[in-house]
Parts: sequence; structure tokens; C-alpha cells
Amino acid sequence: MVRPLKVLCIGGSDSGGGAGIQADLKAAGACGCYAMTVITALTAQNTRGVQNIFPVPKKFIVAQLDSVLSDIGPDAVKTGMLLTPGAVDVVVRAIVQYSLKNVVVDPVMTAKGGRNMMRDTAQRAVVRKLMPLASVVTPNIPEAESLAGMKIRSVVEMKKAAAVISGTGVKYVVIKGGHLPCRKNSGSIDIVYDGNEFCEFSSEWIETKNTHGTGCTFASVLAASLAQGMNVFQAAGRAKKIVTQSIEQSLDVGRGHGPVNVSVNKEPQHECLYLLQTAVNMLKEKRCGQLIPEVQSNLVYAETGAVKESQIAGFPGRIIRYYDGVHVAANPEFGASQHMAHVVLTVLKHDSSYRSAMNIKYSKSIIATCRRIGLAVDHFDRADEPVKKIGREGFSLEWGVNRVLLRNRMIPDIIYDRGGWGKEPMVRVLGRSPVEVVQKVLTILKYL
Repeated sequence: MVRPLKVLCIGGSDSGGGAGIQADLKAAGACGCYAMTVITALTAQNTRGVQNIFPVPKKFIVAQLDSVLSDIGPDAVKTGMLLTPGAVDVVVRAIVQYSLKNVVVDPVMTAKGGRNMMRDTAQRAVVRKLMPLASVVTPNIPEAESLAGMKIRSVVEMKKAAAVISGTGVKYVVIKGGHLPCRKNSGSIDIVYDGNEFCEFSSEWIETKNTHGTGCTFASVLAASLAQGMNVFQAAGRAKKIVTQSIEQSLDVGRGHGPVNVSVNKEPQHECLYLLQTAVNMLKEKRCGQLIPEVQSNLVYAETGAVKESQIAGFPGRIIRYYDGVHVAANPEFGASQHMAHVVLTVLKHDSSYRSAMNIKYSKSIIATCRRIGLAVDHFDRADEPVKKIGREGFSLEWGVNRVLLRNRMIPDIIYDRGGWGKEPMVRVLGRSPVEVVQKVLTILKYL
């Protein structure tokens, strides 16, 4: 049974497919999340601009929100085009009523061709009502100028504007610097502000007219990353990388501004390593040493389509207990873990979306906690292993995991065994990404 991390995308539909809800769906999917939608407006739009806009009636926006939120529920929310103050009001109501978290506000004000995508009254409602409830707001330079009431011509002025926008009550401000003058020489610089400190993310400038959908893609990747457990600085760094790659591989479609191509970013090798590092950083922030077994732990992540150990990344030297916390001796590498690689390779034969796993300590209380918090749990008994195969390196795990999966015809969250001669009892936590796996581990820790 697959339990996906979910992102609710609220915004306008782009008939040209390059921005809006269409870009949101592509970006969230490329990050491994399940995306839901609430449409606030329909646009007749292509690469040359927006020809017409039809606002969705307020009652129908409410109906969409209640339909999705009363049943599925999101791990993060991304808002885009909110044309009218009525649309803002119903989104605010939903955030409060359903206690929504990880809310990313992309204050879409104008389209690439210059068409107004937010009425002045709606902008005032966003500032007064929506931004104080948001985790992050992601304006570009023109949008930041409007929100801060000042001109922005440098990184220094970006930071001043971020401080002003932070005063609205939003927790984090991300200003994207693609519209800065002289950007071709200095590259593209984004800044993140948490109310106290600034962080800069830079990339080389890419000369192309095909940048339609960059803002929607950035905010949706950021929201998906928050859903996967990253903090805002990590999520913004990931969004910067993916948007840059998407511009590099942009599509020359139509006669105007073609769309960016986020589909090329489905977990290339460097992204596997990046997510592993992000996930282990989450572990380091918590006192989770009690979950580390005597043989230590490892957290692994497979490339898409992996069929051999060299395509599974993990931590050389494993993840070790250090006082009450954990420590790693080196950055993640491919081919760094044999035993957990066997686990993932076996799981991949049953479900190619489950590409990550971590082993943690076994105890009756840990298994009881897993069941109590709703994780799907199963086990194998090493005593049932075929005698002729005992001692073959890695076969026990392949045999045991495969036995569980054949019996259930589903992927459980937890596969454990009680050990055997010379084998420590062990719990394996499975997931589709290392961040998802670590979220499960930390949930177990919380309720243990």
C-alpha cells in the first residue's frame, strides 16, 4: 500500500500547459509527491500571453476545497493565482478550518505577457489575511516591489524588501532574483529570509526566452520539499537547482515564451545524494541514538530503475550512534551499502516507487509503537530460510523481504526479523524517498 506525501495546489489553469496548475502538477510529481488541485480561475493562454480569464465562482472554489480537504488532506499547500478577494477569503477560511500546515504563497500578480492576474483588492487581502498564515511567500522582483512598496535593483535592496515583507507576519520570505538588472554577469541570485538571517542561492544565468512557468515550478517544488520534511532553506535550495535545470532543458514550444521542462528532474544521481544528505540532517537534529542497532544503521536510496548495488546510494561507514544522537563519517556515495542495497533491490522488483530504506534497532516496544501509530508491519523468521542458502552473503535479506512481499502483495512500512545465529534482530523502514523514510523513523521515536 502506497501512502504518498501530498501537495494541494490552489491556482489558475493555464490552457497552454506551461504555468499555473499544470506546472504545479508536473513539479510536485517530479519531486515524488501526489498533487491535488483547486482551480480558482480558467485562462485562455498560450506562449504569447493571456487572452482571457474566467474567475471560478466563490462557491465552487469552496466546494473544491471542502471536497479535497475533508477526504484526502495535504502535507503542504501551494497557492498561486488568486484573482479576487473572494478567492483569497475562502482559501484563508480553509487554512484555518482544516489547520493546514506548510503553506507556500506564490503571489502571482502578472503573467509573462503582462496580463494582470490579481486585482488590487485581492493583493490587499493576500497581505492582510493570507500571508500571516503562510510558512513561505515566494515573490519575484516585480511582485516583491509591489508587496514592499519600493524599487529593487540589487541584492541589498532585495534584502531590505524581504525585511519589509516579513513584517506582514509570514514566517519566511523568498525573493527570486531573475529580474535583477545586470543578471547576465552576476548570475541569478535568490534570497531567503527567516526574520533574522539571510541566505543566498545563486546559479549561472541561462540565456533563453523559454522561462514560462518558473515561478509556479519553484513554489511547487518548495511545497513538495516541505511535505517531504525539509526545512525552508533546504527546500529553497532544492527548488533553485530544479528550476535552473528546468530552464536549461526548456521547451521551444509556440511563438512566444516556451515553458520550462521540469520533467527532466526525476531524481538524477546528484538529486539522490542531495536527498540522502537532507534526510540524514533531519536525523542529526533529533536525539535518535536509541534507535541505532549494535551493527549501526544505514539509509539508502536507489536511482530510478536501479538493478544493481552500484546504483544504490548510502553512507560509507554507516550511520553510528554518538551519545544520544547520530553521526556519519562521510557524505553519501553510490555503492556504499551492501545489506540495505539488497533490501531495496528486492523491494524494487515488487514496486519501483519504493526506492529507500533504513535499518533501525529491534525491540518489542518499537514494533508495538509502529503498529500503534498506524504503520503497516510484517516480519520474516530466519529459521524458515532454506538450509542450502544459509550463509550466502545477502541472500537472507533477499529471501526474507521477498517472502514478506509475496505473502502480502503490498509494500509495508516496516519489515522486521527477530534475528538468528550470529544475526542481530533488525527493523527495516521502507519508503519512496529517504526523507519519507526518516519521517517514519522520527515518528516512531516521537511515540516510543
